[in-house]
Amino acid sequence: MSIKHTFKATVNWTINEGESTQNPRTFSRNHEVLIDNRKTPLHVSAAKIFRGDDALYNPEDLLLSALTSCHMMSYLYVCAQNNIEVVSYVDHAEGDLEVTQTGSGSFKSVRLKPVVTIKDASQKALALGLHEKANSLCFIANSCNFPIAHEATIRIA
Repeated sequence: MSIKHTFKATVNWTINEGESTQNPRTFSRNHEVLIDNRKTPLHVSAAKIFRGDDALYNPEDLLLSALTSCHMMSYLYVCAQNNIEVVSYVDHAEGDLEVTQTGSGSFKSVRLKPVVTIKDASQKALALGLHEKANSLCFIANSCNFPIAHEATIRIA
């Protein structure tokens, strides 16, 4: 038996005075994303390479951050199940996006590079191996059609 959960997001974009959507070089890519109409709005744009505002989040940033955040939460969950005390978790994830000449594209791979600090040195091998279990539980990873590599480092506090 499975349980269905529905998540909601609203995107708001309005053309600025003097802009035209007939010229793909001139219209603003800046917009607002409201999650479930109750959380702080996200101010989003296209990535700088796609004529967006580099100071704002972009969809590619959000996909990568969703993936690394979901993996971390799944990892902390499996560590708790195995009585591993995690002191800190930092991930410097990277994703490779390929864009074709037609303008379409997709992520081809992501590398998660978590550095996890745990208390008990005797659990180091188990802590390292649990990244695979966390990946199998991660909702976002299970929704991706590209390979996700885990280049984890375990440190002892």
